Amino acid sequence: MRKIAFLSACALTLAGCAAGPDYRAPAALPTTDTGPFISTAPGTSNAEPQGDWWRLYNDPALDRLVTRALVANTDLRVAAANLARAQAILREAGAGRLPSTDLSGGASYGDGSGGGFSQGSGNTQWSYTGGMAISWEIDLFGRIGRTIEAARADRDAVAAAHERVAVVVAAQTTRAYADACALAEASAVARESIDIARRGLDIVTAQERVGTASRFDLERASTAYANARAALPPLEGARQIALFELAALLGLPPAQVPEEARQCTRIPVPVSAIPVGDGRGLLARRPDVREAERRLAADTARIGVATADLYPRIALGGSGNFFRNDQVKGSDSFSFSLGPLLSWSFPNIATARARIAQAEAGTQASLATFDGTVLNALKEVEQALASVASEDRRRAALADAVRSADAAYDLANRRYRAGAMSFLDLLDAQRSLVEARAALTASERALGSARIDLFRALGGGWQTLPPARAGA
Repeated sequence: MRKIAFLSACALTLAGCAAGPDYRAPAALPTTDTGPFISTAPGTSNAEPQGDWWRLYNDPALDRLVTRALVANTDLRVAAANLARAQAILREAGAGRLPSTDLSGGASYGDGSGGGFSQGSGNTQWSYTGGMAISWEIDLFGRIGRTIEAARADRDAVAAAHERVAVVVAAQTTRAYADACALAEASAVARESIDIARRGLDIVTAQERVGTASRFDLERASTAYANARAALPPLEGARQIALFELAALLGLPPAQVPEEARQCTRIPVPVSAIPVGDGRGLLARRPDVREAERRLAADTARIGVATADLYPRIALGGSGNFFRNDQVKGSDSFSFSLGPLLSWSFPNIATARARIAQAEAGTQASLATFDGTVLNALKEVEQALASVASEDRRRAALADAVRSADAAYDLANRRYRAGAMSFLDLLDAQRSLVEARAALTASERALGSARIDLFRALGGGWQTLPPARAGA
């Protein structure tokens, strides 16, 4: 017993020595990459972004839709289930530090003739057996500790993935709603263009009847009217597609598109400047960066798990067994054993070394993935800012074009009615106005989409999720 106690004390002294490298977070990027962004855009500020960024639109309907999506979206439900699974795996890994116990027992009834414990031919008898075995692995080289470390990092990575899905869902919901609103507005502009073309056709039709306009003018007016009508169905179809997309994001069938989305006819616009922060805040905020960093930590810990297989596993074990036969007096017996158990694959350690090489290669891949994720995060924000800036300038120019085209059409219409301008010139002014209005509404939709891309790139939206991390 003193030898067993000595071995136990030695094992406990050495326990906690972890095999493999200790994890260190990757070095920070240069200061120039974590400071203010290179690109700038109108309507933005250097303040830190808020989590519920969609509230900048001051649109109660949008607030309700995003809130519902963050609860009912099926992708988020999958991510939440994956997180629950990762938490259970972590608990399983943590249970490796606890002793394992096996209990067994049995009873049998039969003819005892033919020897053994029988006392006569044809005797029947009951016999009972029972046993218990307990073992506790001493984590001498840190295999269990590294396994727990890897499982904890995996859990954190899955939690970050859950947050990443929330960022995507919030952006997609806002985009679907904004598209539906913008396309409703574009459809209204298309209907106004149809009315303009119809009024022109009515004028030419009346003039053709009295001989002041030619058949050629009438056909040209009819063509312009048909082209104006042809522009409407694609917009209405695209709006329906956006509404169905919104319903799916909310976890609803197509027949249950929210009425508040159907009623929206103006594209939402932020009522205050969009805060963008800086590169350092971005990398701390983006869930995909945290996910990649935690994957790297998990793979680093797996090097330790693989390295620990180079060394023996030592466990303290004990067992006890009981036997009893009802027909034999004094047949009760009990036996027990207690001592250390050792298992080791030495000298054939080629498998363990191959697993170490696999783990090291996986860690290098995770490091490259982390570096790529960081660069991608910075790139996406810069691209989104550049897109917002360029589309804002384009929208401003198109707004000027619409004002000029509207004034030109009004002037041409008056001059045509006075007989001072040909119908061809009037038709040209009408076409310029229709095209300018369509281009402006398309630009406003593109600008709205670029803003949503910026919000998504900034990585906000997951902060409104309920706490989901549980366990060690």
